[in-house]
Amino acid sequence: MTVVKSESLVIAGAGEVETFTLTSDHLEVEILNLGCIIKSIKSKGRNGQVDDLVNGYDNVEDYLSNPRYFGALVGRVANRIAGGRFTVEGTQYQLDINNGPNALHGGFRGFNKAIWLAEMVEGGVRLSHTSPDGDQGYPGELQVSVTYSLQGETLTALYQARSTRTTPINLTNHSYFNLAGQGAANIYDHEVSINAQSYLPVNETSIPTGEVRAVEGTPFDLRKPDLICSRLKEVSGPGFDHNFCLASPGDPWKERPAARVYHPASGRVLEISTSQPGIQFYTANFLDGSLTGKGGTSYMKHSSFCLETQNWPDAVNQGSFPDSLLHPGEEYRHVTHYTFTTI
Repeated sequence: MTVVKSESLVIAGAGEVETFTLTSDHLEVEILNLGCIIKSIKSKGRNGQVDDLVNGYDNVEDYLSNPRYFGALVGRVANRIAGGRFTVEGTQYQLDINNGPNALHGGFRGFNKAIWLAEMVEGGVRLSHTSPDGDQGYPGELQVSVTYSLQGETLTALYQARSTRTTPINLTNHSYFNLAGQGAANIYDHEVSINAQSYLPVNETSIPTGEVRAVEGTPFDLRKPDLICSRLKEVSGPGFDHNFCLASPGDPWKERPAARVYHPASGRVLEISTSQPGIQFYTANFLDGSLTGKGGTSYMKHSSFCLETQNWPDAVNQGSFPDSLLHPGEEYRHVTHYTFTTI
């Protein structure tokens, strides 16, 4: 496995954006220190053809706006917080509203917009960032890092953080995958399975209702592989954008298999394991062709999928959900593994 700093580009008004390339016998992964973005994941299919499996842009400058968070680390709190409000230790905090009536993915200038300090480590790259007290409305100075490492067929993301004040935190990566290659038209021919007994129903603004509903007998029962096109016909609304519960609130947060996606035509398989208690399955419902990505591709609805390992959405406002608060003296630490194989 090799790690090289393959590019450095100074962008006016932003800073120095560095690109790191991680290479093994099976994968090549490009990482940006801008937003800890996974710029590309290149893998061979059954026929030997190498394809890039994640949506994004050819030019680094285009990631400065990146309205759909392609490949980015999102936080301080990923997913939605109802009304952008929460109360911690008797104090109410108001965040910026950037998704209908709610706060999404850390705010207008969340972690996906920051230039992170990067250092090469054995097998990968470690990116770190200091989020000041009051950043985007959140309490406490947060020292946060993610280490991306590559070993054989597996890309690992290790998230760590400490805070000077009690704060909610929920970090994830927002890569959009298509195992046929990022320029493919849709994901209808992919088979998906998710190891969850329950999921979270949501209201009209995608905030969990508080109910934890069994997947049995619903279109959300993905415990056995099924074609995405089949399930999209059954689920109401534009597609999947729901948290699947990998663990109950009282369960220990330990690493466990979370999801598997298989693309029969290419033979590519993506398997994800995580220590997080949830995973958001999103079928790119809001891509509409207005964004032009790699190779001039116009990314359309259902052209890709996201599997965002996470705590449950709006957990800071839902007392029955897994605890999302990081207290002074504690360490936030979670790991996610992405394994790419061909069968």
